[in-house]
Order: sequence, then C-alpha cells, then structure tokens
Amino acid sequence: MANTFSQIYIQIVFAVKGRASLIDLVWEERLYQYITGIVRSKKQKMIAINGMPNHIHFFIGMRPDCILSDLVREVKKSSNKFINENRLSNFPFAWQEGFGAFSYCHSEIDRVAKYILNQKQHHQSITFKKEYHDFLKEFEIAYDEKYLFEWIE
Repeated sequence: MANTFSQIYIQIVFAVKGRASLIDLVWEERLYQYITGIVRSKKQKMIAINGMPNHIHFFIGMRPDCILSDLVREVKKSSNKFINENRLSNFPFAWQEGFGAFSYCHSEIDRVAKYILNQKQHHQSITFKKEYHDFLKEFEIAYDEKYLFEWIE
C-alpha cells in the first residue's frame, strides 16, 4: 500500500474447546511454528507466541489491509487440521469459538512479548479465567459472561 503508514500491534488469545488441556509440551513448539508460518504467509509479523495446555496467546504487528477475524479464522482452522491430521493430540482437538484481541502501542511491544513468553510462570499464580477477565476489565470491554469461553472449573 503506497503512502500508507501504520503501527498496529495486537495480542490474540483463544482457548481449546471446552478449555480442555490438550496442548502437550511435547508438540506445542511445532504448533507455534505452524501458527507462525500461517501468520507470516498472510504477511503479518509474529512478535511472540506461547501458551498453556488450554489456551494460546500470540502478538503480531498487523498491516492495515489485514482483516483480523479472517486471520484468526485461518489460524484456528488450519492449526486445528494440523493437530488432528498429525495425530498430535490423543483426543479430538478443536478450538473454542471466538477470541480476544487487544491492541497496544509501540512502547509496549517488549512488555507484551515478555508477558506472552512467560505464560508458564504467569499461570502458576493466576488462572486463565482470571487472566481473561483482567484483560476485558483493563481494556474496558463490555461483555456478557454467557458469551465468554466455556469454563471448566
């Protein structure tokens, strides 16, 4: 895009269907590499990706011609197929519907990337449910609890 300049940084968060802990440490890096490949093939910049057995976070530099919902749909559809076709999970794998997307300014890139890369340590003291509610509160996003992820208590 000639004469178009932008700084768009988005953290995307979504969960395994039913919030089941199906992402195994043995193959999670393969999954993250696969998702990174999808993001790059769509000409977006992967800054950081990491997660837990029941959800993932990734942080991208997004071009203004990208449609975020289309990108996330492709990431979820393709990675779901990748996991199932390669029989990475011992159980049928699927992502839950929906996702969270949170925008940041340039000065926050390092902080957000470190936060994502430290997911395992972070979740030793906070649940995904609390983390997600905190994001919604911090970004002042109105929501109805019944439309959030299916939470397993």
